[in-house]
Amino acid sequence: MRRAIFPGTFDPFTIGHYSIVTRALTFMDEVTIGIGINENKNTYFPIEKRVEMIQKLYKNEPRIKVMSYDCLTIDFAQQVGAQFIVRGIRTVKDFEYEETIADINRKLAGIETILLFTEPELTCISSTIVRELLSYNKDISMFIPEGMEID
Repeated sequence: MRRAIFPGTFDPFTIGHYSIVTRALTFMDEVTIGIGINENKNTYFPIEKRVEMIQKLYKNEPRIKVMSYDCLTIDFAQQVGAQFIVRGIRTVKDFEYEETIADINRKLAGIETILLFTEPELTCISSTIVRELLSYNKDISMFIPEGMEID
């Protein structure tokens, strides 16, 4: 079984994230969306709410699991039996960062990272921008997956 994790903060989960998961399912048997707990980040939604929103979104997809974790990403990958880490990249800056982390993860744990380029029409979308729009009570429906409930 080819198992991957898709780690991130997902505050909130956007259509860009959704696209990466959908594409990963074309070559993975199972994808665990791992929501990292990072005390240094000021999040908009509490961790429990992020887990719940994403679980509801994928309630009819048995190949998707959603979990939170509070450890190194490679340790989380090993806990769930994942051989791969899937990451989306939008820019050259993202690529440089992800390349460094992928090299370290491979050296420490033998876990390969698969980088998927964001679809061109989604490169401008980030959780940071969506959070800012939320803070000003703007409609974010075009930036989150259809059917995802944010209350």
